[in-house]
Amino acid sequence: MTRQLISSGSRFEDEIGYSRAVVDGDWVFVSGTTGFDYATMTIPDDLVEQTEQCLQNIVAALAQANASIRDVVRVNYVLPAGNDFSRCWPTLRKYFGDVRPAAMMISAGLADPRMRIEIEVTARRAARPAP
Repeated sequence: MTRQLISSGSRFEDEIGYSRAVVDGDWVFVSGTTGFDYATMTIPDDLVEQTEQCLQNIVAALAQANASIRDVVRVNYVLPAGNDFSRCWPTLRKYFGDVRPAAMMISAGLADPRMRIEIEVTARRAARPAP
């Protein structure tokens, strides 16, 4: 079984030494993902906009792993201001409302003060029909 490393192109991956996602068999482990738009390396100020961008980044990483948001079995949220978490719920429900993965939210500081949320997911790819 081969291990596949997936990159978003973020400079942080090279500077720190990690992958956006790692595929190991049917499992996909997506690193903590923030609201940066990796094409422009910009991040919105608004928490809800950052949450949407986090999830778009995660969807892109999952797609590179031949997986989808429907394959997510576990999600971890980290917010510096835990009392802001409820503002994210409508966006989280949009992506995970039917998937309903196991979840946890932690309130902790993040690497950059502009970051308002970081999301990490674990997915297990569903059996795919042979081509």
